[in-house]
Amino acid sequence: MKRLFSIAVVLLLVAGCQPKEIKETKEEPKEMKETVSADKPLLRHVVLFSFKEEASPSDIKGVEDAFIALQGKIPEIKDFEWGTNNSPEGLNKGLTHCFFVTFESEEDREIYLPHPAHKAFVEVLSPHLEDVTVVDYWTK
Repeated sequence: MKRLFSIAVVLLLVAGCQPKEIKETKEEPKEMKETVSADKPLLRHVVLFSFKEEASPSDIKGVEDAFIALQGKIPEIKDFEWGTNNSPEGLNKGLTHCFFVTFESEEDREIYLPHPAHKAFVEVLSPHLEDVTVVDYWTK
């Protein structure tokens, strides 16, 4: 009886250690399917910021919110994401925030740069900005 009980416990442990089936979907959100095609190169506009020491957390939050809002104000922005540095390497040179804006063409970027909403964002950003780096590239 002890042996039967031990076998049952071992079988239960083995069954419990089996990886659970993870159902993965390749489905993209509807809005992404309509605007961004994986079949053609896209123009990425990468913007990295560091903020002045005197910039408060609410100042920085205001900049984040203003940049995020651009995607709803400038239709040429096809995709947008952002985040803050969490690299353990210590090579960020003080840059703490990354904003990643996607365009389908250089013409779209040319509309974005002088757009009134973009200029208004720069006005929000400027008093708090310590440094900025911008890199644009075509995806391959």
